[in-house]
Amino acid sequence: MNNGQILMADDDADDRFLVQAAFEDNDLINRIVFFEDGEQLLEYYIAEENQDAPNLIFLDLNMPKRDGREVLRVIRKNTKWDDVPIIIFSTSNAPDDVVASYQLGANCYIVKPSSYEELKDLVLNVHKFWLQPKAISC
Repeated sequence: MNNGQILMADDDADDRFLVQAAFEDNDLINRIVFFEDGEQLLEYYIAEENQDAPNLIFLDLNMPKRDGREVLRVIRKNTKWDDVPIIIFSTSNAPDDVVASYQLGANCYIVKPSSYEELKDLVLNVHKFWLQPKAISC
């Protein structure tokens, strides 16, 4: 099932690879654009001024150059991608990081799972909640 474009900024190449594999193993065909740090994602954000917004952003907190907090602040300060869900995807479970992320406009905060099976389940749940069209009964 194709559900649009996902952006993911994470400095860990293994995490980027595993997220891609989890989407594929769940038969979810999404175009995932990967960035090694927050600065690359912001350059894309600026360059894509007149392009369609992505359907979802996965954003690590602790990255070189510009961290996830800075990226979140910049994206939420502008209105261009107001409707784009941003999921913080971090190894940190520190309450301060969680609270700060929501205060800056994150839609969801997920601590990276410790196993690939958990990651596959997580990707499937993220897909169901954030990427599948929802029917509203009248």
